[in-house]
Amino acid sequence: MIVLQVNDITKSFGADLILSNIKLEVQSKDRIALVGRNGAGKSTLLKIITGQMGYDSGDIIKPKQVSIGYLAQNTGLESSLSIWEEMLTVFKGLRKMEKELRALEEKMGNPSIYDNETEYQRILKEYDTLQVAFKEQGGYQYEADIRGVLHGLNFDDFDYNTPISTLSGGQKTRLALGKLLLTKPDILILDEPTNHLDIETMTWLEGYLQGYPGSLLLVSHDRYFLDKIVTKVYEISRTRTTKYDGNYSHYLEQKALRYEQELKEFEKQQKEVAKLEDFVQRNIARASTTKRAQSRRKQLERMTLRDRPQGDEKSASMSFAIDRQSGNDVLKVNDLAIGYDEEILATGLTFDLNRQESVALVGPNGIGKSTLLKAIVQGGTIISGDINFGSNVQIGYYDQEQANLTSNKTVLNELWDDFPLMQEKDIRSALGTFLFSGDDVLKNVRDLSGGEKARLALLKLRLKKANLLILDEPTNHLDLDSKEILEEALINYPGTILFVSHDRYFINRIATRVVELSEAGITNYLGDYDYFVEKKLEQEEIENLNRINNPVEHQAEQDSAKSDFEQSKQAKRLERQRLRKIEELELEIEQLEEVKAEKEAVLCEPEVFEDHEKVQKLNEELESLQQKLGSLMEEWEELQLELSE
Repeated sequence: MIVLQVNDITKSFGADLILSNIKLEVQSKDRIALVGRNGAGKSTLLKIITGQMGYDSGDIIKPKQVSIGYLAQNTGLESSLSIWEEMLTVFKGLRKMEKELRALEEKMGNPSIYDNETEYQRILKEYDTLQVAFKEQGGYQYEADIRGVLHGLNFDDFDYNTPISTLSGGQKTRLALGKLLLTKPDILILDEPTNHLDIETMTWLEGYLQGYPGSLLLVSHDRYFLDKIVTKVYEISRTRTTKYDGNYSHYLEQKALRYEQELKEFEKQQKEVAKLEDFVQRNIARASTTKRAQSRRKQLERMTLRDRPQGDEKSASMSFAIDRQSGNDVLKVNDLAIGYDEEILATGLTFDLNRQESVALVGPNGIGKSTLLKAIVQGGTIISGDINFGSNVQIGYYDQEQANLTSNKTVLNELWDDFPLMQEKDIRSALGTFLFSGDDVLKNVRDLSGGEKARLALLKLRLKKANLLILDEPTNHLDLDSKEILEEALINYPGTILFVSHDRYFINRIATRVVELSEAGITNYLGDYDYFVEKKLEQEEIENLNRINNPVEHQAEQDSAKSDFEQSKQAKRLERQRLRKIEELELEIEQLEEVKAEKEAVLCEPEVFEDHEKVQKLNEELESLQQKLGSLMEEWEELQLELSE
């Protein structure tokens, strides 16, 4: 069944044509990816489909009963409710039915109802009908569904009574995704749903979406995610869509084959045209052959000429070289503890890095991966332990926050100031290979998009010619094409790489070893991401066998680990509650002090201090304020003391 049709949609912004004659069809249970470069119009098309943006021409056809749920990129959930209360709003209808069922049960529990058989039978029938509807619509499992989604989106450590307004932007985005998943629309449209998700959460989301009962339309730069989920790909390129069957990897293969086939057919036709034109030119004037030449000319006129197939749009040209090779031992980390302000994030970290290795550092969000990279590069986050570099090691560091880019400089000066000995023509040439040309080089860095800033940071890294690249989320903000170009450049890089990435496709292509950072420390896996996952599953199976074969011993270990985990979880929850309370107290104290200062100023006014009654009233109010301030300060000091213990 077709649940959505997009026919010949065209959209322009001023004189710029963004989409032209767009065609897209969604059937029941379809899993569709929308791919294309940054700026190709993917998000624009999603907004048009969901009615958030108008279009110039074309049609969108959707049956009335079909519901659409849409999560825009980086959309956070804004609400004054708590996490649990907000999730419950999805099930207003079920909760109303639940209240009606309780009310009917109360009526049936009243002994007087048996005096009126007709009324009793009517209530009983109403109750049965309502109970069946309640069960069919998931009334007995909606709370379990909420807990399942919150667990999958990594909210286990949160008190569900936490106000949403106190959460970070990334947490609000995850909650917006969770709320949308719980609504279960017929067509679920997600724009970059894996933003702000760690690998564990992305894996859960993949499993959830694979079993989703409706249709999916996705935009994502996570190619591993797309490979797991989608069965059709629509590519937007040069304002138009092209459909491919299969997942993302199959789309790449089909696209390459289609281009080769179309190019062969074009070249074959061009040879045929040249042959016919040559025959006409040589024979049209000769009486003996003019009829044959005229026949060939008519054949040419009837021929539908093919256009030369267009290859990929202009791409950045990326490569990384080194000035000199390092020694075989590049890096040794020994018994390292890292953190901030004496707060330890990870401890007991020991690992080596050898020349020409490409090592992926993985682990859950907040475990300390970026902090470890900063410890290696800058040293500021080291609490204890040693980091030693081998001979001739030169570090090139890519910061995911791009903090090294100065916002008030032009693109040209940002690069030139770092490499002052380069000629201007060489600087412009280097910028051109990374798609900065013409007036682009005169833009201020602060005005660049996330993708442009990422390309500029990568260009600075390339020009440094370091033999050890330390990369923190290098594929963030890059479109699919740029990611593939970066991968090829790093695969051919002759130096050593240590990187953090949530892009599992990228890890698979680049990594020769995976280092997992967990609460237990460092674990090495000699392979790519798929190998790492395989080994983790094997370890889980061994643990399951141990639990079956040695239940008492295993249970004791589990109980101990669970107890430690629960204690840690409870401590973190209490710490967050105390910090929130401290913030609330500080705000209240500040407001009371402002009120107190205003009243003291009024007390000094001549028309007030000459009036005995006004002075007495103000003094009473000031005394009350002072008592309240004293009480708040005592509470604030107690909380600060508890935090420091």
